[in-house]
Amino acid sequence: MEGVTSKEGRVYIVGAGPGDPDLLTVKAVKVLRMADVVIYDRLIPEKILQMIPERAERIYVGKKTGEPHPTQDEINDLMIEKAREGRTVVRLKGGDPFLFGRGAEEAQALKKAGIKYEVVPGVTSALAAPAYAGIPLTHRRYSSSVVIVTGHEDPKKIRKHVDWERIAGSVDTIVVLMGVKKMKSIVESLIKGGCKSDMPVAIIENGTTRMQRVTVGTLSSIVEDAEKMKVEAPAVIVIGDVVKLREDISWFKDEDYA
Repeated sequence: MEGVTSKEGRVYIVGAGPGDPDLLTVKAVKVLRMADVVIYDRLIPEKILQMIPERAERIYVGKKTGEPHPTQDEINDLMIEKAREGRTVVRLKGGDPFLFGRGAEEAQALKKAGIKYEVVPGVTSALAAPAYAGIPLTHRRYSSSVVIVTGHEDPKKIRKHVDWERIAGSVDTIVVLMGVKKMKSIVESLIKGGCKSDMPVAIIENGTTRMQRVTVGTLSSIVEDAEKMKVEAPAVIVIGDVVKLREDISWFKDEDYA
């Protein structure tokens, strides 16, 4: 294929999981050990970075609001460049690369460039953080449906907004990623859409890590609760009756963290 050398490289788009290094998949560990180049994001745990071979080139491309960082196009070009050198490239991303992680965009760029690639799924914080907080997303007495929503949308996307009011009346459990800064508008839209103001809400900061902290309230109180507790990202928001189960099955404590 055009642009690919005879010594063809390969890119692995790898999910690093939600924070606890022990939740890294066996395949992800295997791929990391083979890497010639690792292109990694912000929030990758140090214990996972320590698995990268000393011989491998490390390239940090993390993004943080208000700080300079590579564009997505630049990251795509970097992966392609390194693969065309005949190297094994690991694109290491937090959580799961295909859930609000731009992994699909990167796969499209690689496909267009004729680069061979594989996707290694990761454990997403949308599932893991609630589990570590003692909150099941489904329960036969409380919830038979779940929606995972981003609280941070690309303004250039074709559909300009999440229809929070429609979501409010269609599912039992709502999981919001990257929604802390827009918590007030999300709450207002959900109540307008029919959610009861006393619907339980949990905000899980730094889920699955020693720094995990959970703030529990209701739709009517959670904005004030979050301000009082000085809640910050990264955080997962869970909205629904399943939050009530935290009192019964909460299990994770600092001493449980290996």
